Amino acid sequence: MSENNIELADIALMRADGSATSLKAYRGKVVMIVNVASKCGLTPQYEGLEQLYRDRRDAGLEVLAFPTGNFREQEFDTDAEIAQFCSVNYGVTFPLFSRISVAGPDQHPLYAGITQAYPEANAAGEFREMMSKHGLSLAAAPGVLWNFEKFLISRQGEVAGRFAPHIGAQDPRLLKAIDAELAGAK
Repeated sequence: MSENNIELADIALMRADGSATSLKAYRGKVVMIVNVASKCGLTPQYEGLEQLYRDRRDAGLEVLAFPTGNFREQEFDTDAEIAQFCSVNYGVTFPLFSRISVAGPDQHPLYAGITQAYPEANAAGEFREMMSKHGLSLAAAPGVLWNFEKFLISRQGEVAGRFAPHIGAQDPRLLKAIDAELAGAK
């Protein structure tokens, strides 16, 4: 691992239940990090993320959800509200983390690291065009575009891919990248 990846693995993370962890807990797994929001037009993606997690968990995939209110405050204020919403509405069983900031001056160190490691999302242009039709301008690379952007971390702890928010869990572009990482050395 490079120094940058060791640093990513060491970043302190807080689960929604208040327990502390880091990416070291997922060493040897393929990890998909997703910034999520409960009141967003993309929120139904939770269903596909849960199905993806159930389908590929035994092969070594972990889906880690990081709630954020960075984009139009589309997330509940407390971790308890977020966890209840995800459980009741989508049956989420993959790990939920404490609400963080993924953009701006208070950006969490995890997101500072992964956005620098992979500055541009796959299909970012498509998503920017879609959002411009709604009068929204999005952050320039390496900034996070919106809720439900996905980062793929290899078994070796390297940022192996980044996917724009509109690329859902069953999109062939995402599945191909996940399956390639899962087929990699364990």
